[in-house]
Amino acid sequence: MVTFVVGGSGSGKSEYAEGIIMGGSSPSRFYIATMQPFDDEAFAKIERHRKMRAHKGFETIECQRNLADAGVSPGSDVLLECISNLVANEMFDPKGAKEKTTSAIMEGIDRLRDLADNFVIVSNNVFGDGDDYSPETLEYIKTIAEVNGRIADISDHVVEVVCGIPVKIK
Repeated sequence: MVTFVVGGSGSGKSEYAEGIIMGGSSPSRFYIATMQPFDDEAFAKIERHRKMRAHKGFETIECQRNLADAGVSPGSDVLLECISNLVANEMFDPKGAKEKTTSAIMEGIDRLRDLADNFVIVSNNVFGDGDDYSPETLEYIKTIAEVNGRIADISDHVVEVVCGIPVKIK
């Protein structure tokens, strides 16, 4: 089962996604964290998320790139957070996939989908925040949209979280 959860910053999508995994039956829970911390704000956000899931039985896998290499057990429940970080890492990190970002991410998602009983994927809705971006930012937004669309296509459920309220799309 694949569930795709999307929402704006601070929308409650992380808590909702964790709730889906907590409702699963697998004793093995993996949290694939994709954020590369570059500043105090990022470190604080990572710490806040760790505290949110501290007693939920997750094994955290730090995976900023090369998603296909994330080591999860067959039959486990997997939470991948978040696609927008993963896209940025693959596009802009010197060791990233660059122009092959979409295919690299989808290869990893296909592998994880085959291994997991329950697979929840989280992404940000970054499509309505502004109207004047650099060419690099526009390419980043376009790539997130492409990856999100492909994930939505393969997902059993697609949910947008708005103000903490899940809105079922698919």
